[in-house]
Amino acid sequence: MSHLSSPPPKHKGEHKGHGLPRGSERGSSSRDKDRSATVSSSVPMPAGGKANRASCPPAAPQKAPNRLIHEKSPYLLQHAYNPVDWYPWGQEAFDKAKKENKPIFLSVGYSTCHWCHMMEEESFQNEEIGRLLNEDFVSVKVDREERPDVDKVYMTFVQATSSGGGWPMNVWLTPSLQPFVGGTYFPAEDGLTRVGFRTVLTRIRDQWKQNKNTLLENSERVTTALLARSEINVGDRQLPPSAATMNTRCFQQLDEGYDEEYGGFAETPKFPTPVILSFLFSYWLSHRVAQDGSRAQQMALHTLKMMANGGIRDHVGQGFHRYSTDRQWHIPHFEKMLYDQAQLSVVYSQAFQISGDEFYSDVAKGILQYVTRSLSHRSGGFYSAEDADAPPERGMKPKEGAFYVWTVKEVQQLLPEPVGGASEPLTSGQLLMKHYGLSEAGNINSTQDPKGELQGQNVLTVRYSLELTAARFGLDVEAVSNLLNTGLEKLFQARKHRPKAHVDSKMLAAWNGLMVSGFAVTGAVLGMDKLVTQATNGAKFLKRHMFDVASGRLKRTCYGGAGGAVEHSNPPCWGFLEDYAFVVRGLLDLYEASQESSWLEWALRLQDTQDRLFWDSQGGGYFCSEAELGSDLPLRLKDDQDGAEPSANSVSAHNLLRLHGLTGHKDWMDKCVCLLTAFSERMRRVPVALPEMVRALSAQQETLKQIVICGDPQGKDTKALLQCVHSIYVPNKVLILADGDPSSFLSRQLPFLSTLRRVDDRATAYIFENQACSMPITEPCELRKLLHQ
Repeated sequence: MSHLSSPPPKHKGEHKGHGLPRGSERGSSSRDKDRSATVSSSVPMPAGGKANRASCPPAAPQKAPNRLIHEKSPYLLQHAYNPVDWYPWGQEAFDKAKKENKPIFLSVGYSTCHWCHMMEEESFQNEEIGRLLNEDFVSVKVDREERPDVDKVYMTFVQATSSGGGWPMNVWLTPSLQPFVGGTYFPAEDGLTRVGFRTVLTRIRDQWKQNKNTLLENSERVTTALLARSEINVGDRQLPPSAATMNTRCFQQLDEGYDEEYGGFAETPKFPTPVILSFLFSYWLSHRVAQDGSRAQQMALHTLKMMANGGIRDHVGQGFHRYSTDRQWHIPHFEKMLYDQAQLSVVYSQAFQISGDEFYSDVAKGILQYVTRSLSHRSGGFYSAEDADAPPERGMKPKEGAFYVWTVKEVQQLLPEPVGGASEPLTSGQLLMKHYGLSEAGNINSTQDPKGELQGQNVLTVRYSLELTAARFGLDVEAVSNLLNTGLEKLFQARKHRPKAHVDSKMLAAWNGLMVSGFAVTGAVLGMDKLVTQATNGAKFLKRHMFDVASGRLKRTCYGGAGGAVEHSNPPCWGFLEDYAFVVRGLLDLYEASQESSWLEWALRLQDTQDRLFWDSQGGGYFCSEAELGSDLPLRLKDDQDGAEPSANSVSAHNLLRLHGLTGHKDWMDKCVCLLTAFSERMRRVPVALPEMVRALSAQQETLKQIVICGDPQGKDTKALLQCVHSIYVPNKVLILADGDPSSFLSRQLPFLSTLRRVDDRATAYIFENQACSMPITEPCELRKLLHQ
């Protein structure tokens, strides 16, 4: 069934058949999909079922609020008027469970989750279900984006004891926080083929009262098994595996699962998965003369083009939806995530570097235009997400996709102007409808709309090239392009008057770090200073609002408040591994784009803090959470999959290499090698689950290029050489500006910089690789030739 009645299943590691990562699921820091019911247990329990979708507004405050009213999270506030006696995650709830000897009911979700809205309306607003929960359980509600550590631990349990996982995630715990039953979405009542939430609650209540010792024993056994299964360490290995071998195996696994016709790497659903596309570009670069290299480039470029032409891209307002429910990238799950926009802007910029095709750079610019308009705080930060659901009209119940879909009648009314010079009578609306595949009956298949909520509605998706559309009506290609752009702008202006989808105004350090990278890399590649300035503003926001100067620690969250204020929870939610890893990456990208060394200095300080808080000195690699922060949790995990977001360990491996190249500090290279060694078994077994780490492995074994530009930062000749470097796809590099000041931060880190000279007082480039230095280069064309070798 479709995403409208049951979201697709989610798997932790390998995609059945090809070993492919399943969309975005990594358990703690990426979001794959909300989904219909599964249930897992350390004892036999009923399976959940599927239900019709529901709307997603927070309950109206008709009754006294529960204690969630004091929280900042938009997701928790959506449940603040439930009749459920919700607790936030914390000691108060744990103490109550122990004192009253009750199991804990833990429910985890996020603010823009369609199926979380559905369960909230069906079950958590239900008075009788609220009474059951209040009498027999201690109910705890968690925003998975605030506490990815809690989410990852219990998602590991759900995935290990069932066929998948997803959100909402509902898990029953002992008072000591060990899981014994878990599932995802439950309908409120029993159906012909499903067991409802009310029934599940009563059965668990009865088992707790009658067979508690058995439950506790089974829970202990499952937790012990999960701990052993999830352990990642160096063991007796001395070095990581061969990069050449891992690259080949990763490429082969991707090749086997590739969709030749529509691009992407699964039947349905299809996710953007930028980590895979970045891997394919890197693989192409190191295999350019081989057939596999050409194949990798073709797979990545074709996928990016098909995605950009499909309905997963918002052709009216730009930006990308979270995933496609079909092979063709046509009907999306309409939610828009910040982390997708951030990574896709980078990978489309890379596609432009490689192909020179402005189609890809235009897509990248469109993504950042959307983020600037819809997901940006006025002080420079970035909001987390935009909901899939919105009311079709004011006062109506929200429906999925209502903000984004169109009827033929609407388009005809908005674009009635006749098109001159066409070979047949034609209006602007008819031209747009032909090009984007709109029809009177709607272009959404009934199998994707079982309730008939989207009958007669259309999702814009490019059906023809500009050349074919122009030929069909005897028009000039440029004229067709202008007419379509004008039509889309009119649709955009009309859409402004529709009720808007809910925006999750929570700001996460990790995703803001990714977005700093998105603006910095795209701005550098395209030579657009205003984008680099937005990256700088994002970094300033992070430093001002999400960094504790005294301790050197990052804060995980802050929130957009009334009147543009920035609010924080009290006590603060401290950063997790992904916050440090993604922010450090963003700062390194910003340094290379802006050549402002202050961002590099802050990156070094954050890396030191990350090493202190998360590094596993015995097993190697980084834990996802601080030891103290998650001291109550039964597991302390290391993330082992690159999904919708890259694993924080994969990003850290790249960061350590780059920091070593920028500073010469050997301990960071040693940590990188140790990290890659710790993940050796996972890479050997399923390299396609860690494509970003395989890229880091290649960079470590092939060594980075140090590209040093000696010159006046404001000089035209310096800027020309810098722009030359930015315009070329060279993923395994560090770019350094040596301004001639021996007391500068970088000169103190790399004393050899002070020995480099400008030729004839002109900006001069040097390339260091494999312990060798190139001849000095002053001409951008010569630098381009050398970098292309």
